[in-house]
Amino acid sequence: MARRRSQRQVANGCGTSQGRKPADPGRFGARGATGVRRWVFRLWAAALPFLVLVVCELLLRGVGAGYDVRFFVPDPGGDRLVRVENASFGRRFFPRRLVRAPQALRVTVPKPEGTVRIFVLGESAALGDPRPRYGAGRYLQVLLEERYPSVRFEVVNTSMTAINSHAIREIAGDLVRMGGDIWVVYMGNNEMVGPFGAATVFGPKAPPWEWVRVGLTLQRLRLVQCLRSVWEERVGRGQVPPTWEGMAMFLRNVVPPDDPRRERVYRSFAANLEAILSEARRAGAKVVLSTVAVNLRDCAPFYSVDPVVAGGEATNSLNDLFRRSEEARAEDRPEEAVRWAREAVALAPRHAEARYRLARALQALGRVEEAREEFQRACDLDALPFRTDGRLNTIIRSVAARQGDGVVLCDAARHFAEGAPGGVPGREFFYEHVHLNFDGNYRLARFWAEHVERLLPEPIRAGARADWASQAVCEEHLGLTDWNRRSVVAEMVQRLQQPPFVQQWEHEDQVAHLRRWLDVLDARIRATAPEAARAVYEWALERRPADPVLHENFAEFLEATGDREAALGQWRQVCSLLPHHYFGYYCAGTLLKEMRRLDEALEALQTAARLQPEVADVQVELGSVWAARGEWEAARETLRRARDLDPTHPQAALFLGAVLVQLDRVHEALPELRDAVRLNPRSAQARMRLGELLMRLGSWQEGLDQLQEAIRLDPALDRARLQLAAAWLQQGDLKRAREEIELVLARDPNHPAALRLKAELERETAGRR
Repeated sequence: MARRRSQRQVANGCGTSQGRKPADPGRFGARGATGVRRWVFRLWAAALPFLVLVVCELLLRGVGAGYDVRFFVPDPGGDRLVRVENASFGRRFFPRRLVRAPQALRVTVPKPEGTVRIFVLGESAALGDPRPRYGAGRYLQVLLEERYPSVRFEVVNTSMTAINSHAIREIAGDLVRMGGDIWVVYMGNNEMVGPFGAATVFGPKAPPWEWVRVGLTLQRLRLVQCLRSVWEERVGRGQVPPTWEGMAMFLRNVVPPDDPRRERVYRSFAANLEAILSEARRAGAKVVLSTVAVNLRDCAPFYSVDPVVAGGEATNSLNDLFRRSEEARAEDRPEEAVRWAREAVALAPRHAEARYRLARALQALGRVEEAREEFQRACDLDALPFRTDGRLNTIIRSVAARQGDGVVLCDAARHFAEGAPGGVPGREFFYEHVHLNFDGNYRLARFWAEHVERLLPEPIRAGARADWASQAVCEEHLGLTDWNRRSVVAEMVQRLQQPPFVQQWEHEDQVAHLRRWLDVLDARIRATAPEAARAVYEWALERRPADPVLHENFAEFLEATGDREAALGQWRQVCSLLPHHYFGYYCAGTLLKEMRRLDEALEALQTAARLQPEVADVQVELGSVWAARGEWEAARETLRRARDLDPTHPQAALFLGAVLVQLDRVHEALPELRDAVRLNPRSAQARMRLGELLMRLGSWQEGLDQLQEAIRLDPALDRARLQLAAAWLQQGDLKRAREEIELVLARDPNHPAALRLKAELERETAGRR
């Protein structure tokens, strides 16, 4: 047994010293060193990609590639205590060509002692679109100042056009260090159509909330930003609109009421809202959380979808029921109108317009409660959901109810309903679907102010005046006169001429309402001396000389009344108060161009282009100044840049075509001028320029057609008439040539070109005799 055990030990190399090799200490040391090296190599292999990414990121930041993702950035002028808005903030949420920017802001950090700083967070309705100068945030500032004259209030509106809760959450994170005492949150209108919404045109539609968070976090890296830019230029260009087209961009992105993507949007909205409130707690700020009021009564749904009436005979039946109901309503047979409308709803219960028509019929019959319910259903079923629906407002109320003392619910939706006829808000507060008119902005601001007051410290509240300032008093402080009102209403009339408004039921009535408002304003302006309005601005500026918005308001009025020199002074004040922002320089440069002070205009517009190089309007005005100075090559380069920034800008195409003609690059000019006519068929200037070039290139008939259309569009366009006269003269049609020349001389008997052409006509006539 012992021998066998010994034999096994020898066979295994574990026996006596004679039966095995002696241990080699050096060998074990080499094997250990190899293991260490192997582990070091593995660690390097694992860390190398990360190190490469870090190096790339640092290099990209060093050369200025990519963009800062913060909402507020240090003052480019070097004032260490000032933060300004970041024009690139929206780059993570929009394709480069569609990016939206915040309004001009300058905020001191840290907050001045004794100041109550209030941040407003929201979308375009909270901003005050179409004129943020008269938005609810501006009214709120005056209301609080007048209520508490011994306290300094600072209302900073961080709202932006086209964003939604995904972007507002990011803004909230940046506000933590900005010293805000109270946040006012008013959001929901863009939840379906904004970034990551179910109907968005800006990128993925309603992805899971977690994916959105990961994507936004990764886009903080400059490397990811650069990769996205490359993808947009190489791959994604055909997947998004080439330039901003407003609400018309969304027409093909219909979201049926039962689309499962809506549920993902609601979940994301709730998560983002909770996150915003969490950021407010981290900042030590109290919150006024507002529901969102929308136009329910005077805004028909933008698009209706119901599978029952997807086409064919069912659609015809539905339209027939609509017609019968409307005829009965027009003939003052309200019960019958309701009956036909109910049949339409029975046929297509998820058809938003059927619900809206039923609501209208019930309203006419005086069935207020039923009408209110149907108006809300029509909004909730709208397949182009540009309005905050009932579900979103319910989420806001639910989230607010779970919060502590630092959050108060401001139920603006119910407040507006209580102040509207029949309890359904309409045109008494809104221009269109969500944007508030002057009365609406005051009402919202007053309701906000009452809730802000509840969050103020008791020592401040003890000094309150008895009453809130009236709307008229607020508008005096804001420098709001009928000249400004007219400008805003005229802009809204133009806006309502575009899709999707033009396809709404009762669209003509919407426009007629605004046109009647314009007529009233025109009558009041004619009956009011401009000096009285001017005194309003001067009084307001005495109280707030450092308010750039007041200077903008005054400049707009002065331009409208023809005092260009004084208007220029106001725009220069804007530039001095907001030296980091392009808009004041742009307006000053445009005005200087009109005054033919081209050197000064060039300087102002070059400054605007340096501060914001991606605004096509700035490049167009700058290019036109280069052209007016006769510097054609500089004009061509600038206008080409404008065309690249916005391929749909009609003035850019027109001016570039005209400049190329001057450079004798006529074959390049022709497609530009054709594009100018295509983009704006009602432009007499574009048709005239195209007609002139076509005749020069030998396309006589087409050129004549364009010149005649230009004259039809603008009968006072003398250059087009003289071009047409020259064409008739060259063709030997002396009678038509004489008619055109005489029409020009009737307006200006000393018109040099007309007199020269007339002399040529007389010589030709004499030669024929």
